[in-house]
Amino acid sequence: MTMMRTLSIVKPDAVHKNVIGQIISRFEKNNLQVVAAKMVTLSEREAKEFYEVHKERPFYQDLVSFMTSGPVFIMVLEGENAVEKNREIMGATDPKKAADGTIRKDFADSIDANAVHGSDSLENAKIEIAFFFDAKDLQTRTYASCR
Repeated sequence: MTMMRTLSIVKPDAVHKNVIGQIISRFEKNNLQVVAAKMVTLSEREAKEFYEVHKERPFYQDLVSFMTSGPVFIMVLEGENAVEKNREIMGATDPKKAADGTIRKDFADSIDANAVHGSDSLENAKIEIAFFFDAKDLQTRTYASCR
């Protein structure tokens, strides 16, 4: 098992439903710690740049519009195999196909309004974290750091 960091975004639909705390609780119950967090409303430029990997896909403009439709809660999670664990906790992109007890099964409305984003690889996690956070924003969560 390897300690790593990953990016997680609570999307506008879940922020609107006021379930940020419930989502964070699921991560914490699965030994993922929040080491950085902020709430922002993405500009169109930021959303386009962040989701540029999907630029040629037919859903790209709808995704950009959705992600700029209201505030999002962005966080960096740290823990053993954080990328894989985060994706497991989130569930399948399509909430109809997501396993019981996953975030998307419990909080998502549709494949488009699917409550959360999570990095899909360690390489992308590093890129995505750097997109939203400076190194100085990332905290260490050891007991010694709390004394």
